[in-house]
Amino acid sequence: MNLKFGTDGIRGPVESVITPEACLKIGHATGLAMKELGWNTVVIGKDTRISGYMLEAALQAGFIASGVNVRLLGPLPTPGVAYLTKTLRNKFGVVISASHNDFLDNGIKIFNEDGEKISRDVEKRIEKYLSGDLLSVKTESIGKAYRFDESGPRYIEFCKSTVPPEINFSSLRVVLDCANGACYRVSPEVFEELGAEVICIGTDPDGYNINKDCGSTHPNIVKEAVINHRADFGVSLDGDGDRVILVDEKGNILDGDDLLYILAFANPNRTGAWSGVVGTKMSNLGLEDGIKKLGYKFIRADVGDKYVSDMLTKKGWMLGGETSGHIICKDLVSTGDGTIAALKVISSLLMLEKKPSEVLANYTKIPQINIAVPVKNKDIVNDKDLQSLIKEIESDMTIGRVLVRPSGTESKIRIMIEAPQIEVAEKFAIDIESLILKKS
Repeated sequence: MNLKFGTDGIRGPVESVITPEACLKIGHATGLAMKELGWNTVVIGKDTRISGYMLEAALQAGFIASGVNVRLLGPLPTPGVAYLTKTLRNKFGVVISASHNDFLDNGIKIFNEDGEKISRDVEKRIEKYLSGDLLSVKTESIGKAYRFDESGPRYIEFCKSTVPPEINFSSLRVVLDCANGACYRVSPEVFEELGAEVICIGTDPDGYNINKDCGSTHPNIVKEAVINHRADFGVSLDGDGDRVILVDEKGNILDGDDLLYILAFANPNRTGAWSGVVGTKMSNLGLEDGIKKLGYKFIRADVGDKYVSDMLTKKGWMLGGETSGHIICKDLVSTGDGTIAALKVISSLLMLEKKPSEVLANYTKIPQINIAVPVKNKDIVNDKDLQSLIKEIESDMTIGRVLVRPSGTESKIRIMIEAPQIEVAEKFAIDIESLILKKS
């Protein structure tokens, strides 16, 4: 059983990778590793995938066998689990979710006592135990499991508390897509209790429809609803609620780069902890230029909200995020939180008394093409012919970037091309895609 941590925990198909046996092992190995660090209590949350019931039972059995006590939170967004891990003063937290993937996949994400993704050193400790035998502690030392029924209400109140009391949502009509995922109950209540009129999409999970033709990877669903209902905003979350895409009143889709710019623009304090913004290698060159013109420093982390968070901690900064919609507001949360990011962006615009388009007119994106190519072996990214083609393309462009990388969450190679003309970016992206398909 070759289980290894990727960009965002351990993830894969339920039938072959994230099996009940694997989760039993992961729970046991994680429990042993955490006990080495003096941690003996875990909270476990999950999204709405049908496999969650099965994997939750296996995971808790593994923890209990290692002598760790378990609190079961039930369906809850990933950032909600991170929040409760910290506020309930548990030593660590686990989420059973494959984020934006379909229901055939699932995964395990682990947070430390501060509600942050565990470090690579802790992951290595767990991997060491994963290669060993699964042996229960003595009977008198096994852990216990409890249900915690207040997880949803606790998280709802926290989300509401992040909105300044002088901000009123009662004049807003909001289209909210919860991707038939972990936010399906809590996020609509947050917006409704703040006074907004909420038109819901993706709030009827059946175990199989998470992220299916909805959520942050399909923002056109919200775009159409915003136009049809004449809404003020559209909010599109992903299956575990840690990323968000917004839509403005005209139906314009705002990705993570746009949201980062709005938050940076709205912030009046640009010194100290607010002197810099963290993006990733995927962040648009136009965003970098726009952020710097606002008076901030701008640094790129590796792709993955974990790496953005780590860079923010290293620099002592408060704001960072990814193009995909992971937005981290360190003054409020320890990890990417789609609901809270949406609340903060909308609140900022209300305080500015500006439409999104008025703020975003202050920076210009460079045309960018993104393609995800399914492959059997992601090592093809190191193929010498592919690397030669990338260098050739880079030498042809005076302005722009080429990024070809293996996905950290799926069996895909991701291609990103930026160029002054969209036609040029499309041509180069297709050239790279064709070579990858030929080699795979």
